[in-house]
Amino acid sequence: MSTTCPLDLPEIRSIIATNLNLKDLMSCVRVSRDWKDSFTPQLYKSVVLSKHGPSMETVERNRHYIKILKVQGLNYEDQLSTYVENTLVSSIMTNSTLTTLDLGCNLIRDDGAHALAETLKTNSTLTTLDLWLNGIGDNGAQALAEVLKTNSTLTALDLSENPIGDNGARALTEALKTNSTLTSLNLCRNCIGGNGAHALADALKTNSTLTTLNLNDTSIRDNGAQALAEALKTNSTLTALDLGYNRIRDDGAQALAKALKTNSTLTTLDLSRNQIGDNGARALAEAFKTNSNLTALDLGYNQIRDDGVQALAEAFKTNSTLTDLGLGYNQIRDDGAQALAETLKTNSTLTTLDLSRNQIGDNGARALAEAFKTNSTLTTLDLSRNQIGDNGAQALAETLKANSTLIVLDLSRNQIRDNGA
Repeated sequence: MSTTCPLDLPEIRSIIATNLNLKDLMSCVRVSRDWKDSFTPQLYKSVVLSKHGPSMETVERNRHYIKILKVQGLNYEDQLSTYVENTLVSSIMTNSTLTTLDLGCNLIRDDGAHALAETLKTNSTLTTLDLWLNGIGDNGAQALAEVLKTNSTLTALDLSENPIGDNGARALTEALKTNSTLTSLNLCRNCIGGNGAHALADALKTNSTLTTLNLNDTSIRDNGAQALAEALKTNSTLTALDLGYNRIRDDGAQALAKALKTNSTLTTLDLSRNQIGDNGARALAEAFKTNSNLTALDLGYNQIRDDGVQALAEAFKTNSTLTDLGLGYNQIRDDGAQALAETLKTNSTLTTLDLSRNQIGDNGARALAEAFKTNSTLTTLDLSRNQIGDNGAQALAETLKANSTLIVLDLSRNQIRDNGA
C-alpha cells in the first residue's frame, strides 16, 4: 500500500510557502516543476524592484503573481520614465492582482505622474499608491486628481514631500467631492498654503469617505486652520487630522477648539510644532469639557505655559476619552506639573503623557509621584530633559514601589545624581 508524502500535495506546499523567507522560497522553486508551481506565487507576491533585486525579465515573466510592488533607488531621468510609461510598471498595473504600488523617492516628476494616471484609468485592483518625494508638482497632481474622479478602488494615496501647490490642492479637492473610495490622503510637506487648505476644507464638507488627512508642514497657518475648523463642524467621517508644523497660533487653535465642541468623529489631532500659546490651550481645554471622541492630542513643541496647562488639567478631570496627551517641548514649570498631578489622581483614561523638554523641577516631580499613589491607568510618562534632581527622582522611585501600572518612565537628561539614581 503506497503512502502519499504531505509535500507531494499542492495544498500543503502552498501553506508552507506562506511561512518561508525569500531565500528558502528560491530554493524550493528549484526542486521540481510541481514545487515551482506551488512556491512561485508566494515568491513574487511582494517584489522590490531595485539594482539588487530580481531582473526585469524575471519580474515581467511573473507579473501576474505580484500584489505588492516597490520600486527602489531608480532615477527617473535615466531609467524609471521608460519603465513607468512604456514597459514594466504599466505592464504590471494592467494585471488583475496588483494592490499596492510604492514609487516613493524615485523622482518620477509630472511626466511619470501623468503616465501613472493614464494606467489608473483602466486599473481596477490598486488600493494603495505611494508617491512620496517624487518631484510631482501641480501638473502631475492635476492628472492624478482627474483619475480620482472616476477611480473606484484606490483607498490610500501618499503624495507627501512633493512641490504641490494651491492649484494641485484645488484639483485634488474637486476629485474628493465625487470620489467615494479614498480613505487616506497624505499631503505632508507640500506647498498647499492657506488657499489650498480652504479648497480642501470645502471638499471635506461633502466628502463622506476620507478618514485620515495629513497636512503636516504645508504652511496653512491660522487662515487654513480656521477653514478646516469650519469643515469639521459638518464633516462626519474624518477620524485623524495632522496639522503639525504649520505656524498655527492661538486664533487657529481657538477655531479648531470651537469645532471640537460639535464634531463627533475626530479621534486623533496633531497640533505639534506650531505657535500655540496659553489662549489656544485654554480654548482647547474648554472643548474637552464636552468633546467625547478625541483620544489622542499632540501639543508638543508649542508655546504653552503653566496657565494653559492648568486649564487643560482642569478639563481632563471630567474628560473620559483622551488616552494620549503630548505636551513635550513647551514652557511648563512646576505649577503646570502640579496641576496635571491633581488631574491624574482622578482621571481614569489617560495612559500616555509626554512632558519631555519642559522646565519641571523637584516640586513638580514630587507632585506627580504623589498622584501615582492612586492613579491606576497611566502606563507611559516621559519626563526627560527637564530640571528634576535627586529629590524628585527619589520621590518617584518611592511611588513606583507601590504603583503597578506605570510601565515606562523616562527621566533621562535631567539633573539626577548618584543619590537620585
